[in-house]
Amino acid sequence: MRIEELDIPLPAIEFLHNNDFVALYPPQEKSVKAGLLEGDSLLVATPTASGKTLIAMLAIIKHLSIKKGKIVYLSPLKALASEKFFEFKKLESIDFERKIKAQISTGDYDQTDKNVGQNDILVFTNEKMDSIIRQGIEWINEISLVIADEVHLLGDDDRGPTLEIVLTKLKSLPQKPQILALSATVTNADEISDWLGCKLVQNDWRPVPLWEGVYDHGIVTMQDRKNFEVEASVRGAPVDLGLDSLKDGGQAILFAETRMRSVSLATKASDAVSRRLNDEEKEVLEQISQKILDENEHTELIKNLATLVKKGVAFHHAGLNQNCRNIIESEFRSRRIKLLASTPTLAAGVNLPARRVVIANVNRYDGKFGANKPISILEYKQLSGRAGRPQYDKYGEAIIVGSSNGDELFDYYINGTPEPISSKLTGDKALRIHVLSFISTNPGIKSEEITDFFSKTLSGFQERKSTIQFKIKITLSYLESEELVKQKGNRFIATEFGKKTSMLYIDPFTSVLFRKSLQKISKRKRHTLGLLHLLTSSEDFFPKFSLRNKDYELIGNLLENYVDEQIENISEYDCNRSLLAMYAWINESSEVFLSDNLSIESGDMHRMVETSDWLIHAFYDLAKLEKLNDILDEIDVLRKRITYGIKEELVDLVKVRGIGRVRARILFKNGIKTLDELAAIHVEKLAKIDKIGPVIAENIKTQLKKIR
Repeated sequence: MRIEELDIPLPAIEFLHNNDFVALYPPQEKSVKAGLLEGDSLLVATPTASGKTLIAMLAIIKHLSIKKGKIVYLSPLKALASEKFFEFKKLESIDFERKIKAQISTGDYDQTDKNVGQNDILVFTNEKMDSIIRQGIEWINEISLVIADEVHLLGDDDRGPTLEIVLTKLKSLPQKPQILALSATVTNADEISDWLGCKLVQNDWRPVPLWEGVYDHGIVTMQDRKNFEVEASVRGAPVDLGLDSLKDGGQAILFAETRMRSVSLATKASDAVSRRLNDEEKEVLEQISQKILDENEHTELIKNLATLVKKGVAFHHAGLNQNCRNIIESEFRSRRIKLLASTPTLAAGVNLPARRVVIANVNRYDGKFGANKPISILEYKQLSGRAGRPQYDKYGEAIIVGSSNGDELFDYYINGTPEPISSKLTGDKALRIHVLSFISTNPGIKSEEITDFFSKTLSGFQERKSTIQFKIKITLSYLESEELVKQKGNRFIATEFGKKTSMLYIDPFTSVLFRKSLQKISKRKRHTLGLLHLLTSSEDFFPKFSLRNKDYELIGNLLENYVDEQIENISEYDCNRSLLAMYAWINESSEVFLSDNLSIESGDMHRMVETSDWLIHAFYDLAKLEKLNDILDEIDVLRKRITYGIKEELVDLVKVRGIGRVRARILFKNGIKTLDELAAIHVEKLAKIDKIGPVIAENIKTQLKKIR
């Protein structure tokens, strides 16, 4: 089916043609024939790179041409949300005889910009959408199309429950919006589509054929049972397989089981890849390498990355900050970086295909299990789905590195069937969060109505009603015992404490911990270390790094030297390395110090700061609720220190937009320690200070007037 045959406006057809869309892929055509453009709800379950984004765009275009309802796109990840927002924003150029606007919001869960919802296409993370629903925003009843991406993540322990609750609520809206659920190929897609009330569109077609195989003792056996040899070297099988695929302009992704292994694999491949580069490629890569050094502190990780990039190789993992990851992803797409070694998180994020994907090890450490476990077949299919670049390759290859168990790996992963998606909603944490939320947004609800709602979830679709009733009863008992909800007859309402907990989007466990700590806080002393310990030990804090043997002396000294800052006596065995990192951060430790001394990289530090900022904000709001106004200033100061990574003496200066931790410290060293002193200095003199300059000096003066 060609684009011009579609029942969409002519300007939209011209737009698609201008963006190189000429004919539909089989899954796209099948979706159209199933009623995509007639408003029918669909679950589209197809492999990676089979054209699901265009399916979403066609649904959006049709809606914009005939309806004025709002379109919501849901993503499990901020990075994926940003990628899709960029795609959907292009639709603003189409003439729909009215101005169309796309908008993205993935930030604070308890705060919603008053302008969010004023636009036509709204891109949210699942958690942001859940938060918006909790706040009872009126425009929710104007939603006419819901696009839920990566729906197979319903089976994910962490992300699944929120997605499940959001979809349950959205598909139950009075206006019955069209649901377009997009998923990888899953075994029980028919069950998921039944639950969603969608027609199932299932198709195994890919634009680039995928060949899967297993490497064992120098020989790769592919799924058609054909074999080929790979030249072995001391670099190891994963690197040999990656290098082998670079012939004729190929690229390779090596999926490693740990961050350390990803760096190791990239390092082992670097010299061999470098020898394949021409002078022009080396010159461009030299510039990219220098850009990485110019824009980041020179930790060992950053210096290592910059060195490898010069050789056409890179690694990618969560320890890298977003700036570095963006550069690596962009340069790999541009084919300047030839080989990329990555942890599996890359497979769940942005679209980044290669000719060959190598799974270096099928085992992963499972923190809950406490040992290495084989990855699931579904995860393997996600990793292998990255193989094959539609613009460049006639085929893609996914190869598992075996070790004398090639036949077992072949039978289990390549010939195996992905695990069915099963709900994770009835876990203790998920239930206490979402039962509280449901009661908070439905005051006076009866216990049987709570059970009835949860019976409409995927969990209710898959489990016995009696099982759900029992688990909800236990959850209600906990929420009532901690005064988050109270029962009157057969009806439940959330207390003020419960409503605030739900709106703050924190786990009730965390909220209860915070309230108990608030009751122990002294009005007569500072609690910096105690508050940081509270944040880093809470259920919601992430990432938590356990103490190493050499850290116990550090944490012991910290607790001893700052005993007066503790809310209650803290044991070193109740601490983690994240506490050390956060304390170092607010005392202006550099990324180099954090990396060298605590093995905390900039990407990890950013996530800790982001999480701590959210949690200290929640703590502040709970303190207000408890009317503990005497400690609000202290909490507010600590929040600024967390946000900027500064000592308390710089808090005044960072109130001015454009002044962060570096400029604030430079100003302080130059004798400018307060806003009054900043206001007094002449703009020309300010401009001569290091890291300032004329433009920033003028901007600082302008911003200063706004806050004084």
